[in-house]
Amino acid sequence: MTMCPKKTTKVGRPRSSDKETSERGERILNAAEELFALHGYDGVTLRTLANAAGVDVALINYYFGPKQQLFDTVFKRRAEILNQERLTALENARQASAPDVIAVEKIIEAFLRPLEVAQESDDEGWRNYCALLAYVNNSAVWGPVLMSKHYNDLVDVFIDALRQALPKADDADLYWCYHYMSGAMSLTFANTGRIDKMSGGLCRSDDFQAAYDRMIPFIAAGFRQVCDR
Repeated sequence: MTMCPKKTTKVGRPRSSDKETSERGERILNAAEELFALHGYDGVTLRTLANAAGVDVALINYYFGPKQQLFDTVFKRRAEILNQERLTALENARQASAPDVIAVEKIIEAFLRPLEVAQESDDEGWRNYCALLAYVNNSAVWGPVLMSKHYNDLVDVFIDALRQALPKADDADLYWCYHYMSGAMSLTFANTGRIDKMSGGLCRSDDFQAAYDRMIPFIAAGFRQVCDR
């Protein structure tokens, strides 16, 4: 699943067909997603991107504006999909638990399991996006900007659900525990292969089901230990 870019029209320019515009925009976004995931923001030039997408450099600016705006658009389009999947999972868990409060494990699963699905997707773009997400989440420059802009509202919803599940919790403890979960997510997104070497092949960083099957109870237990005192 991908989101098509917003089309713009400027006086004096010939208008391409909607299909052609959409295809070009998608090509640019997909190429940018892959290159940003591999090389980071500073390691990608618009000319390199134009060559990868098979378009003129001027078209990138025409469709998406300057490089920073393009980076935001690339990051946003799958963030919106992930956020909706997580909210749907949380609502399904809420309905299944009613009239009881959702268990901590179910809240954490609703937050994390869509990421496993994304990493297991046959769409290579999702794997590129997960690598990009790891890069942004660990960047002192981009993390406070893009993560806050595109994910903070979602985090607030899940923190509120955790407040209900852990009524004794102090807000500071909840946010610290989220911070630790975010770190575990980022390492799993990055898929560096380090655990493969450390474990002598016993564990594989691309075995996403194994990773999330263990991460969910691990994180839930951490929340309970720190917040339910």
